[in-house]
Amino acid sequence: MKKLTLILILFLLLPAFGWTQKIDFDKKLKDLGIELYAPTPAMGSYVKVVRSGNLLFFAGHGPTRADNTHIQGKVGKDLTLEQGREAAKQTGIALLSTLKAEVGDLNKVKRIVKVMGMVNCTDTFTDQPKVINGFSDLMVSVFGEKGKHARSAVGMYMLPSNIAVEIEMIVEVED
Repeated sequence: MKKLTLILILFLLLPAFGWTQKIDFDKKLKDLGIELYAPTPAMGSYVKVVRSGNLLFFAGHGPTRADNTHIQGKVGKDLTLEQGREAAKQTGIALLSTLKAEVGDLNKVKRIVKVMGMVNCTDTFTDQPKVINGFSDLMVSVFGEKGKHARSAVGMYMLPSNIAVEIEMIVEVED
């Protein structure tokens, strides 16, 4: 009984000392049916991500697919709520692709900190948070508790190239 208690105490204390089990994120993504791809280059005089200390600040990403096509249209007119959620999820895949290219190993992610979700929608559409849930649910599916984040979700009259969703994100990583 003493050995079992000691093992349980050690198991509970390991994360406090930074000792955690590595997750096979490639397998986890595959199990979720997600395939990351080489990020597309920035479309202007900016970079896709900037590191400041342990924080990564991501430029706005849209619902870009691996073949460099985009999910376009206005939610509430051209796209349904569910199609908007899928666009937000695809934007999450684009951001994960950039994140993995930047840090190499997703085990370096300590937390998804803050997200700004923008939805290209009609002036009467009011379910922007439900659209951006497509992104948020993906982050929690991939990272668990580390994927929960502070978030804003707003409607926009228009987004670049008529993309359906644009999302910015801040991520804390290990040194």
